[in-house]
Amino acid sequence: MAARILCISFSDIAADSRVLRQLGLLAEAGEVTTLAYGSRPPGAVTHLEIDASLPSLPQTRGGVLKLGLRRHGAVELEAPAVRQALRLVQGRRFDLVVANEARALPLAHAVAGGAPVWGDMHEWAPEERAHVLPWRLLVKPYMYAVCAKYLPRTAAVTAVNASIAALYTERFGCPVQVVRNAGPFRDLAPSAPVPGRTRLVHSGAAVPGRNLEGTIEAVKRLDERFSLDLYLVKARDGGRYWQRLRELAAGDGRITFHHAVAPEALPRTLNQYDVGGFSLPPQTTNHHLMLPNKFFDFVQARLALVFSPSPETARLMRDHDLGVVTEDYSTASLVRALSALTPEQVGRYKANAHAAARAHSSPEDEAVTRGVLRRLLAG
Repeated sequence: MAARILCISFSDIAADSRVLRQLGLLAEAGEVTTLAYGSRPPGAVTHLEIDASLPSLPQTRGGVLKLGLRRHGAVELEAPAVRQALRLVQGRRFDLVVANEARALPLAHAVAGGAPVWGDMHEWAPEERAHVLPWRLLVKPYMYAVCAKYLPRTAAVTAVNASIAALYTERFGCPVQVVRNAGPFRDLAPSAPVPGRTRLVHSGAAVPGRNLEGTIEAVKRLDERFSLDLYLVKARDGGRYWQRLRELAAGDGRITFHHAVAPEALPRTLNQYDVGGFSLPPQTTNHHLMLPNKFFDFVQARLALVFSPSPETARLMRDHDLGVVTEDYSTASLVRALSALTPEQVGRYKANAHAAARAHSSPEDEAVTRGVLRRLLAG
């Protein structure tokens, strides 16, 4: 009989690159039920859909009061999305439960029924949105309490890079393995240059706090050689922030907004450009230690890279000579880095991305995931 696996993610998995990759490997190991927002993703035999309007944190009047009073144990299962999830999964039994991100840990342990829980923390949960004052005051202590309570009893814990894994081990005493955000190797070659043009591109989520305003403002200051194409996934705000970004770019015909592209199609779509850029001031620990999907997507697309000086990305860029690390996190520094790029440099960085594409693809991360699954399903 196939192993019964529950995969919990408070995201739309079809648009969540990391969970999609995880789900493909879960489907190799057993029969997967997904519990998430959005429609049934590929790889799921059964899908339990959470109403997308329901928040995954206890953002009710009573929930906020309990967060303020630090009554964390009383709100673990009170978020509207969690309450619906409990109803959806009632009466089902599983051999393994996968919790994506810390907010899913209490639910995962509540429904596991003795089965092992794998917590894929992704990034550093206590500071996910700590640049937002209410989050920092109310949710950060709650996330810390959830991690302190549940991670020591979680059978396997993974995170996106070694720096964040070390933080979890240091603060919560749990061993943590690294599963990067790398995607599969893509058989692509660097695109041919267009004389007199430098084609910039950015992909990711259109959510506040990602400094997309800084990227748009930098391009507006650059000369006519430069263009910027944006492939942005709209947030769960009905696209309001995405629309504000469009208004910020209005009047500059060199900046183009595109519909979001499915994760598996993204590297080939990005391949037509020259430079993948991302500058993110370190407002949180996650910003400081970022090693995001887009880094790996840009390498698979065989682009030159221009990134801000976050240590995890900067180290890899320098090790493989993939592009330019800006002097600091300012828009002015991004403008200087981009304006100094020569066609010869861009060509060299694109060639180096081509040479490094296998090293920055997913086989080693898949091996870690398969090892976790073998261990947990065997025991």
